[in-house]
Amino acid sequence: METIVLYPSPTIGHLISMVELGKFILHHHPSFTITILMVPPAFNTGSSTATYIHHISTTVPSITFHHLPSNIPLDDLDSFPSTGSISFEVAHRSNPHVRRALEKISVSATVSAFIIDFFCTSALPNSKELKIPTYYFHTSGACDLAVFLYFPTLHRNIRTSFKDMNTILDIPGLPGIPASDMKRPVLDRETRDYENFLSVSIDMPNSDGIIVNTFESLETKPLTAIREGKCNPGGDAPPVFCVGPLLATTFRPGGARPDCLKWLDLQPSKSVVFLCFGSLGLFSEEQLKEIAVGLERSGYRFLWVIRSPPTGPGNKSKRFLPPPDPNLDALLPAGFLNRTQDRGFVVKSWAPQVEVLNHESVGGFVTHCGWNSVLEAVCAGVPMVAWPLYAEQHFNRVVLVEDMKLALRMNEMANGFVVADEVERNVRELMDLDSEKGKKIRKVVKEKSEAAKAAMKEGGSSISALDELIRVWKRGNSN
Repeated sequence: METIVLYPSPTIGHLISMVELGKFILHHHPSFTITILMVPPAFNTGSSTATYIHHISTTVPSITFHHLPSNIPLDDLDSFPSTGSISFEVAHRSNPHVRRALEKISVSATVSAFIIDFFCTSALPNSKELKIPTYYFHTSGACDLAVFLYFPTLHRNIRTSFKDMNTILDIPGLPGIPASDMKRPVLDRETRDYENFLSVSIDMPNSDGIIVNTFESLETKPLTAIREGKCNPGGDAPPVFCVGPLLATTFRPGGARPDCLKWLDLQPSKSVVFLCFGSLGLFSEEQLKEIAVGLERSGYRFLWVIRSPPTGPGNKSKRFLPPPDPNLDALLPAGFLNRTQDRGFVVKSWAPQVEVLNHESVGGFVTHCGWNSVLEAVCAGVPMVAWPLYAEQHFNRVVLVEDMKLALRMNEMANGFVVADEVERNVRELMDLDSEKGKKIRKVVKEKSEAAKAAMKEGGSSISALDELIRVWKRGNSN
């Protein structure tokens, strides 16, 4: 029996991406089985992870979950600066268990490949020692991968933290990137996050290859630069396999069709702008009120997902807890819900994003620029307004606006605040059918949507990349 072992970061978003990769492999090559190594989440994620795992175990029997012991005491969390630093540390502490799991699995099956999340880079020496072909699964785009591979060069050539620089970075295959728009975790070179990301950048070329959730025609420039070795000067260019877009299928624990979709059924075609900022995208009460004013002034229909504001800096112990449902009457301007009830719908905390974006009534998307959200919008043919908040999203905005031409730029003030006039202007430009900027973006996103569908058809670039991966794995097993 041939199996592929996947090792995701313990956060739900990265887990879902890995599962979608496993499902994609099984759909086209059902002779394999998939084993997913699971580290228990170090911080409270509610019941969502356990519910999701049960759903996958029930519906996709060829995917099994191997649960590793927990290795990080809960009272240790406050010493970590970010959720990312916790994910790196959990993976590091789990290394002995990962090795034992790989050895145990290898007794009863041929491990064709070990595929790891970049947060799990500390597992690479283990699998190399066991002579198991090891690949990274990069859940963001090839543009982000280019930065990862070029990061050691930036580190050697620049002695100042990106946050203290006022310059444009020249990275092969990418438009000029303002230093302040680099990934949030690497802005300060004196932090643990910076050190962790640098370690990943050094490790990646030592793997057997990198699997990326993108498709060839979406990111030709960075892919060319990577394959020509420009992003890893002086070293080997790792094989890159583009297998996307891999999108999560809708999973609703309750089963019922949400009211927001029923509301969309009643709206005219392409008339609604959708605002959603990811599971970690939180705004202050002041910012929520400013968004509301901008939406009301725009005059356009809207579907807006609102989450409760973040806890204050004094509530450090609560920073990893899921936020409570928002109190809309307290957070939004007085009378806003009543005044906009005929053209707006506000959702508390969560909406089925893929279904919303693919609904006929949705004509625009204000997004935090998370890569999964970008791919979902591209596949649905929905133009975007780019409003980044954290992680690599500011960098993604530069690429989306300057290179891909898929989004308008939401401009924030120096402190990150966005005024109502800016919200109103962007919504109008995106949704107005006579807007020249809106027309150009709609044209490009329609072309990329068709290209995404073509990539995932038999004979398409992503199917061909997967087939090549399988050939490599089978050749390795026959040696």
